[in-house]
Amino acid sequence: MTLLGIETSCDDTAAAVIIDGRLASSVVSTQLEHADWGGVVPELASRAHERAIVPVVQKALREAAIERSDLDAIAVTVGPGLIGSLLVGVSFAKATSLALGIPLVAVNHLDGHLASLFLSDLQPAFPHLNLIVSGGHTQIMRVIAPGQSELLGKTRDDAAGEAFDKVGKLLGLPYPGGPEIDRRARLGNSAFHAFPRTRLKGYDMSFSGIKTSVLYHLNAIETSEREAYLHRHINDLCASFQEAVVDMLVAPVKKAMKDHGIKDLGLVGGVSANSRLRGKLESMVLSLQGRLFVPPMAYCMDNAAMIAMAGYHQLRAGRKADLTVTANPSLVLA
Repeated sequence: MTLLGIETSCDDTAAAVIIDGRLASSVVSTQLEHADWGGVVPELASRAHERAIVPVVQKALREAAIERSDLDAIAVTVGPGLIGSLLVGVSFAKATSLALGIPLVAVNHLDGHLASLFLSDLQPAFPHLNLIVSGGHTQIMRVIAPGQSELLGKTRDDAAGEAFDKVGKLLGLPYPGGPEIDRRARLGNSAFHAFPRTRLKGYDMSFSGIKTSVLYHLNAIETSEREAYLHRHINDLCASFQEAVVDMLVAPVKKAMKDHGIKDLGLVGGVSANSRLRGKLESMVLSLQGRLFVPPMAYCMDNAAMIAMAGYHQLRAGRKADLTVTANPSLVLA
C-alpha cells in the first residue's frame, strides 16, 4: 500500500509518503510570512499553502521515488486548524482522489500526533497514555489501539504552547516564544521567582493563570527600570516560568499513569521538543518503572508523516471518507 499524506492545518505545508507502513519521504515547507506579525495570520497562511502545496507534493513523490500513478490512497488533515489553511489541503486531496480514483482518508490532526509515535521502530504497547502538548492543544489521552483513544484530561483555557508564545511576547522575545524560552531557561535559575502552579481536580490543566502572573510580575516593576531588569534577569524569568508550566504538565500525567496502571507514556506535539519537559517526564516515568516515547524531533512539529501514518492505520481498519467530507476547524478527537 502506497499512501500520500497532506497536512495544512496551520502554517506548515507538508506532504509525506508511506509505503507498506514505512515512511518513504517527508517534506515540510515552513511559512516565514508571519514572523513580523508575532503570530500566524490566517489569510497569509492560506495563500502561502496555495503557492506551496503542488511543489511540496511533487518533492515528496520524487524523494519516495514514485509517480502519482503509484498512489493507492491519499490522507489529509480535515481539522482542527485554520479553516482557510485546512481547505487548501482538503481541496487538493479530494481532487487527487477523484482524478486518480483512489480512496480518500480524513484525518484528525490530533490523531496524527498520536500516530507520530509509530514512525519509529521502538513503539509503545497498548494501552498507553499520550500527552499531546502544542500551541493549540494540551490533552492527556489513553490510547487503546491505533485510531482509538479516550480523553482523560485537557486544558480548560490556554494550551501550554500558547502560554509559552504569549509569555515570550511579554518578555520581548521573538516569535515563536517557546524555543527561545527553552534556550534561555537553560542559562537561568528556575528558583529565581516562584510562579504559581494551578492544580485542578482529576487530570485537567489550566495555563491562563501563569501567563497572567508573569504579566503582573512585570507590571510591578517601574516602567523606567523594566528594561534593565529584563536585561539582567530574562534567563531567570524564562527558567522560572518554564519550570512552573512543566510542573503543571507532569503532575496530572503522573496521576493518570498511576490511576490507570499504565507504564508507557507518549509525548507528542510541538512542545514535546522542550528539553525541560522531556527531562522531567523521563525522570517521572522511570520512577514508575515505565517508558517514555517521543517522536524524532522532525516529527514533533506539524508534519505530514504523522498524517500519512494515521491514514494508513485508518485505511487498514477500513475507514475511508467520501468526497462530501470538508474541513472542520473545531474538530474534536473522539
